[in-house]
This record gives sequence, C-alpha cells and structure tokens, in this order.
Amino acid sequence: MTHPSVIADALRDARPGAYWLDDPARPDALPGLDGPAAADLVVVGGGYLGLWTALRAVERDPGRSVLVLEAETCGHAASGRNGGFCEASLTHGFGNGMARWPDEMSELLELGHENLDGIERTVAAYDIDCDFVRTGSLAIANEPHQVEWAEGEHAAMQSMGLDVAWLDQDALRSRIGTATGLAAFHDPGSAMLEPARLAWGLRAACLARGVRICEGTRVLGLSASGSGVALSTEAGPVAARHVVLATNAYPSLLRRLRLMTVPVYDYVLMTEPLTAAQRDAIGWHGREGYSDAGNQFIYARTTRDGRILWGGYDAVYHYGSGIRSAYEHRAATYETLAERFFTVFPQLAGRDAVDGGVRFSHRWGGVIDTCTRFAAFYGTAMKGRVAYAAGFTGLGVGATRFAGDVVLDLLGDLDTPRTRLEMVRTKPVPFPPEPIRWAGIEATRRSLAAADANGGRENLWLRATGALGLGFDS
Repeated sequence: MTHPSVIADALRDARPGAYWLDDPARPDALPGLDGPAAADLVVVGGGYLGLWTALRAVERDPGRSVLVLEAETCGHAASGRNGGFCEASLTHGFGNGMARWPDEMSELLELGHENLDGIERTVAAYDIDCDFVRTGSLAIANEPHQVEWAEGEHAAMQSMGLDVAWLDQDALRSRIGTATGLAAFHDPGSAMLEPARLAWGLRAACLARGVRICEGTRVLGLSASGSGVALSTEAGPVAARHVVLATNAYPSLLRRLRLMTVPVYDYVLMTEPLTAAQRDAIGWHGREGYSDAGNQFIYARTTRDGRILWGGYDAVYHYGSGIRSAYEHRAATYETLAERFFTVFPQLAGRDAVDGGVRFSHRWGGVIDTCTRFAAFYGTAMKGRVAYAAGFTGLGVGATRFAGDVVLDLLGDLDTPRTRLEMVRTKPVPFPPEPIRWAGIEATRRSLAAADANGGRENLWLRATGALGLGFDS
C-alpha cells in the first residue's frame, strides 16, 4: 500500500486539464454560423464521428456540399482527451464480439483491420502529426483468475487466425517492469496516437476538401421539411438534404435515443516525462498500450516525450444522466489511480525512488457514452433523411471512422457488407428510466468491484444481467 503522503506529493502540481489539449499546436477556433445556410449533408457534432463522416462524405462524393455544426470546438470533448488507443476492434474487444455476433466475427475482424489500415492511410495522406504508431497493446493479468481468462481469450483469438503472442511472467516483466503482472498477451491490432491532434488533423483535412465547419454553433432542434430536414440554431435556420447526428454522450436531438446511452465519466493522470534512469527502472521501451484484465480496469500508454498516461478504473454515472463541468474532476479517483500506479511501479514511488520518484503533470476527466452492448449502434430517422451512430463505450477512436462509412451507407440506402451486418441492423436494449437506471448501474458497479476482490466470482446480479446480454462499462 503506497503511503498517502507519496500520493499527495505526486499529485500536488498536477494541472487540471487534458494534457492533449494543453498543446501549443492547438488551432484557433473557427467562426460560427452567421445566418441561414444550406448543404447536401449537415453533420451535427465535431468530434471523431462527425469529422470522419464529413471527410469520408467528400472523399466518396467530391461534389457534395457538407456543413459541420459544432457547439464548442472540434475535438474539445472525448475525441480530444481520451487515451489514444486506436483499436482494430469494432466490437469493444474480441470477447464482446464473440459473445454477441459469433457468426459474423470473421467478417468483423476483417472489416476492423481494413478500417485501421484506412486510418493509417488518412494520417499519412493528409500529413496529420498525431504520433500514429502501430504498436499493438498488452492485456495484462494481475490475478490468478485473470490469467485463466487471458489464456482462454488468447486461445480463442488464435483460433480465429489472429497473430496474438503469449507472454509469461518473465517475458512480461522483461518488457514492462510491472510488480503485479503475472502474464499477458500482445494483440497487434491497435495503434497509439495523440487524440486531440488526430481531431485537429481531421478538421484540417475536411477544410482542405471544401467542408464548411462552424464552431460555437449549437443545434437546437430538427424536423422534417419537404424532402429534406430543417435544423434550428441561434444563428438561423439550416436546410439539409441529409443529416448525421454525431453528438454521442450528449443528449440526442432524437428523443427515441435518450435511453439508448448513458454518459459515464472516465478519469486520467499523465506523468511528467520520465528520466532515462526511471525508464530503465521499469523498462517499457516500446510504445505498446497497456490494459489490465480487471472489471475496473486500468489502461496506460507512453507518449513520444516519455510520459505515461494512466487512466480508467472508475466509471462514474451521475443520477439523471447528469453532464456538468464540475464532474470532470474527482479527487478520490485521482488518488485511486495514483495508488494503483505506484502499486504497479513501486520503483517510481516517493522521493527515495529512482531520481526522486515520478510526479503527475496533468489530471482530467470527461464524459463518454456507453450502451448496454458496449459496441456502437446505428440507425436512421425521418424516412431515412437522418442517420446516427452512438454508444461507442470508450473505444471510438478507431470505430468512429467505420461508423462514418456506415451512416453514409444508410443515408444512401446502399447494400454494403457494412449495412448487412447484424451488428449494424440491430440495436442494444435501452437503459430503464430513472430511478431504476441509477439503481441498476450502481448495483452493477458495486458487483463488478466485488468480483474483482473475490477472485472474479460473479454474484447473482452480474450473472443475471450477463445472461440477458446487458452491461455497463467505460
């Protein structure tokens, strides 16, 4: 157990705000809408989903006029402050995909890897400086029951033809000097990147291809209008032939979606750059991502300037699907994250540690959307004039590009391998209304924590919700 004074000292000078957004390369805000407007396609939301949709729209049809309306600035929310794990998985991990769409898994894996290749090509083609490194990630077991799970997951992935390497304790600790790791497998199907710079790069690519982007422009409502859609904003009306809703965690303009997702707060710490001696003390000279196998899991990665990002563990829901700036910081979670960091890397803890120990430079939190099946869902409204995707549940860095193509396919009423997927054609079970929603989520959170503390043994609540295909995650 790390002494509280060590944790307090390490957190003392951590700045409240996302490290990725605290960047001198951050672009100036774009002007807002200044009056009535019209476009073939209007995209509501300037995060990854909105930007990928806009870019893919003009790449697929250069003559299409596209307008993006963003209430704040592009990439200001989850797209700019996440961990930067760009996964090939479209299903929130292999296990979730096999549990829900086993008959489609081979195709989903192929489409996911094609999608990751497409992201890499886009980064190169538009010269996006986001430190895209295709290193893969490690799934690390810290408890004996987690080793059993990891062995099963590894075997199942190999049976599907995935090139997944097994690391026993010695191999793992020679790669990353974790004091707790017992075993791991390395999945090459992911890349690490700088999330805000990806968003800004996509914004620049859209602008270069003729997309109009209006920041500081909040859409207040939408309705069918003739053969198109009318959107209302404080700056004036906007007419569109088609609309894509890309607001994710924020309340949807379609009431039918209000119970399909809930907003969850996730929290992150970023260290100062490690010294050469500190890095040698823990190894981790590669750039692979790190996640552990707990229900309340930690994810981590290194940066190009030698820092360690350390996040996750808590997934916090506020009654009534509350979203407030005050929720973006949570001292208790930061302390828990720091305690876990120094448990895994005790060689970096305290003033007597290597080079005086490691301190954190930034601390932040933010809201993401989760749905009961963990993976994104898709649909249309207003006789096919409006399309949407939501429910990415923390793995949207890569999946949002795929989703952009899906919603464009749906708007075009196209029969494609994407639109034929059961994953695309079906939707998750909605969350119940309050107060049942809050009580159910709290019961799930407490049960997941109890399972972690009891050798992975699930209580009746988790077994029942699992049998129904329901869940809550970040």
